[in-house]
Parts: sequence; structure tokens; C-alpha cells
Amino acid sequence: MAACLSAAWAGPAPWYQWRSDLQGQTLCAQASPGAAWVRVDGPYLDSDCRRPPPRRQPM
Repeated sequence: MAACLSAAWAGPAPWYQWRSDLQGQTLCAQASPGAAWVRVDGPYLDSDCRRPPPRRQPM
């Protein structure tokens, strides 16, 4: 039951920009597209990798 409740509070997975080591192409995805891809930027809130999450204010 506790596992179900904690999953209910989870937000959407973040998006990241990935670059292919083989062809130099970039794409936006939530998980690695494969072994030849390197994460280069993120996280983002949208699938276009344009909206970064809000900055947290220091306490």
C-alpha cells in the first residue's frame, strides 16, 4: 500500500537532450536511446527540451 501511495506523488519523468556519438545528431528523450548516445543537457519539462524546471530558491 505504501508503494502505491508514493507512486501517486511522483511527477513526470524529466526529458534530456541526447547526442549520437556516431552521427552527431541530437534528440530529446526521457531515457537513453541506446549505447551510442550521450546525455548533453537537461533536465527539461517538455518533450521539445525547451522548458527547464523552475530554479529553486536558496534557503
